Amino acid sequence: MVNCENEIVMKETKQVRKGWLTVRLNEDEEKRLNKFFSRTTSGSLSEYARDVLLREPVNVIYRNQSADEFLAEMILLKKELNAIGNNFNQSVHKLHTLDHFPEIKAWAILNEASKKIFIKKVDEIKEKMNQIYQQWSQK
Repeated sequence: MVNCENEIVMKETKQVRKGWLTVRLNEDEEKRLNKFFSRTTSGSLSEYARDVLLREPVNVIYRNQSADEFLAEMILLKKELNAIGNNFNQSVHKLHTLDHFPEIKAWAILNEASKKIFIKKVDEIKEKMNQIYQQWSQK
């Protein structure tokens, strides 16, 4: 405890690890250990090994392979939807600038509502995909 101008500050004492434990593994054992470690929330292999050796709880991450594959597909779909929406928006904007083609201008004005509905639906799909991603990435 340190007293600094009537302020009491508690110094946290960090336990220094001085002991060493050397474990020899064959190639298969090392692969298995790293496989188990990679599925945990442990910050380092040393932390994981200490927890296992001292029978402390280890948090294991469960991954659903089919959900991961679905997520990857949805991420690609989201990128494609963004590209389609951007291209559509640019095309309609370009049509608005063409004053010497009255039929095209009329078509662009009439289809403005369709564009807004399309963009709204794309945004809804993207938002739903983000929600699904957030739910699955937390598991």
